[in-house]
Amino acid sequence: ASGPVAESQLILFYWIFWAAVFVFVTVGGALLYTIVRYRRRDGDGDPEQIHGHKALEITWTILPSLVLAVIAVPTIMTIFHNANSPDPDGLQVKVVAHQWWWEFQYVNPEDPQMELVTANELHIPVGEVVNLDLNSEDVLHSFWIPKIAGKVDLVPNERNTMWIQASDPGEYLGQCAEFCGVAHALMRFTVIAEPRSDFDTWLRHQASESLEPVDPLAIEGRELFEGQAQCFSCHTVDGLRKSRGTKGPNLTHVASRRYIAAGILENTQSSMRSWLENPDSIKPGNIMFREALVYNDPDMKLTGMQIEALVAFLQTLK
Repeated sequence: ASGPVAESQLILFYWIFWAAVFVFVTVGGALLYTIVRYRRRDGDGDPEQIHGHKALEITWTILPSLVLAVIAVPTIMTIFHNANSPDPDGLQVKVVAHQWWWEFQYVNPEDPQMELVTANELHIPVGEVVNLDLNSEDVLHSFWIPKIAGKVDLVPNERNTMWIQASDPGEYLGQCAEFCGVAHALMRFTVIAEPRSDFDTWLRHQASESLEPVDPLAIEGRELFEGQAQCFSCHTVDGLRKSRGTKGPNLTHVASRRYIAAGILENTQSSMRSWLENPDSIKPGNIMFREALVYNDPDMKLTGMQIEALVAFLQTLK
């Protein structure tokens, strides 16, 4: 566990685990004792026929009730601890789940009335409370960072909340924990816990617009992005005139992310090329392969050189 939420859940797990061990040993021991002590021996006749044993029945009703009462105390305490943020005015992040990727929305440091949108990489300041607002765009999903906090569902048209806090800087893996379709197992994300100064620097950078490419191949890729490839219809790149789509992840600073395709591939030139060439082979059923004309209309299929140009452009989005 690397945070107060995960620590409290781990402690509760230990309470339940050792209570279960106690019950298992007690019941299993009593069963073994009975089997051995009252086993049938040679020459035994029929045993005495009796009807119940009130004292024993009362005992095995009271004892489990006491065990449950003991477990109920830390359970209720943990539920309230996890449900109520210790700092309601702390950092606020909106989490929106899609099939099969994650969208994170921060308050824009340059304009508090605007939202700063990124995807699949959640940055948080280490040691600080982060309040999450959880929503889903399509089906049931579940937000889970095993080292930091347990699972909370994201339900369409139903707002859920949770709070998290990372005790140590580092990279933490997250995963959708509710079956949400064919690529459910590939719906991952990364949490980057970093010092407040580094987080503020990252946030200000994410609020900036993309840089104008100067390399001829990257310029060609930008023209393809807003032209034949029609990437602009599903993706946003701040600084480009046409790219205002929201169906796919925001790509304004995609080259600065450690992974692409929702945590599946390291963000390298070869990975980006493989993803653009055949996204369905990497993440089955993804909306880009399903709906983009470059994958469904033979007349619009991109050539190898056009894909190289798109890769060159995307790598400038740092």
